[in-house]
Amino acid sequence: MLTRAPKGTKDVLPGESYKWQYIEKIMRDVCARFAYREIRTPTFEHTELFLRGIGDTTDVVQKEMYTFLDKKERSITLKPEGTAGVVRSFVESSMGGAAQPTKMYYLNCPVFRYENPQHGRYREHHQFGIEGFGSEKPSIDAEVISLALTVLRELGVSGLALNINSIGCKQCRPDYNKALIEYLSKNKDGLCRDCQQRMGTNPLRVLDCKQETCSAIVKNAPKMIDYLCGECSTHFDGLKARLKSADIDYVVNPMIVRGLDYYTKTVFEIISTDIGALGTVCGGGRYDELVEELGGKPTPGIGFGMGMERLLLVLESLGIDIPEPSLCDVYVCTLGENASEKGFKITADLRAAGIKAECDHTGRSMKAQMKYAGKIGAGKVIIIGENEIAKGVAAVRDMKASEEKTVAFEQLNEFIKGGE
Repeated sequence: MLTRAPKGTKDVLPGESYKWQYIEKIMRDVCARFAYREIRTPTFEHTELFLRGIGDTTDVVQKEMYTFLDKKERSITLKPEGTAGVVRSFVESSMGGAAQPTKMYYLNCPVFRYENPQHGRYREHHQFGIEGFGSEKPSIDAEVISLALTVLRELGVSGLALNINSIGCKQCRPDYNKALIEYLSKNKDGLCRDCQQRMGTNPLRVLDCKQETCSAIVKNAPKMIDYLCGECSTHFDGLKARLKSADIDYVVNPMIVRGLDYYTKTVFEIISTDIGALGTVCGGGRYDELVEELGGKPTPGIGFGMGMERLLLVLESLGIDIPEPSLCDVYVCTLGENASEKGFKITADLRAAGIKAECDHTGRSMKAQMKYAGKIGAGKVIIIGENEIAKGVAAVRDMKASEEKTVAFEQLNEFIKGGE
């Protein structure tokens, strides 16, 4: 067991990490363009944060959280999603006192869910997320959606479809819940056991059930958008108008409710229609009551989450090649102890000059060093032996052109940089 990772986890090996770095760079660049700044929150929080924030009737809280007691018998939970921790930080750090909106993102945020591991779903996975506070205007909803689409398009994800919905607010949702429960009660026997329980605790969650029998029943259920109050209806119309003005196509999908209790008004999902079961690549929405629920002043908010592992699988499914960076620009081959010492110094100087350089650490023969240099993609090889030490020069071989030149030691940095 010592040499096996826990079930539902996955190592990111050195031969794969460049893919993560590639998508991270695009995400950071896009966030900068939209004026979002990075936030990093703890991996674990007090359990009460998630009970109050996510909702104690959700599957996440009831079935999927990693919760334990610390040495002082305090209940601690590994975060099952990113938003609650960011809201806690927003309140604790009094960010609401600054000029609004406050716009933040998190990257490679570890998220823990105790569920059955599946293709693209892990018990520990990582998320890229956006959180925007302090604006109740639909323009920021459209901005958050636009940011997500920009990231996906710049990564080359094709066939993107935006589905939007409004799930109302505490003013209009009670009337809808009443109508929904009345409809579901007539079809209760056809619902799965979980949905029969949800009818009494959180009827909106029945719309999100993936069981075929439940999905068939809710197709004819009342739609929340038909019950929106004036404020929610105006907000939803404003979102649609701004998406249209930005040439962002969308479909109103009344079945989208998202899986966490804190959502209000806008909810959305972005789907790639080209990849089948892996389709949903991003989801989010508004949470205008969450800051107050967690102890802050009433502050509207909106955000989304995008799974990093899922996104990498999407790119792979679409055949999108992520360029692998060169591991080494220059390899320093040495023969003999004096040459090895000099070669180490030259390697250090090359690195200090911003050049990716490597040298031998295993005592390989000259032939083996040359072979290794080719394997790691070195464009040039600097060759140093006892004769070169005596003359104060090195042989520099261009691996692609198969050409070799003699260069004085003190001119190596300038020669290598000039040939990049």
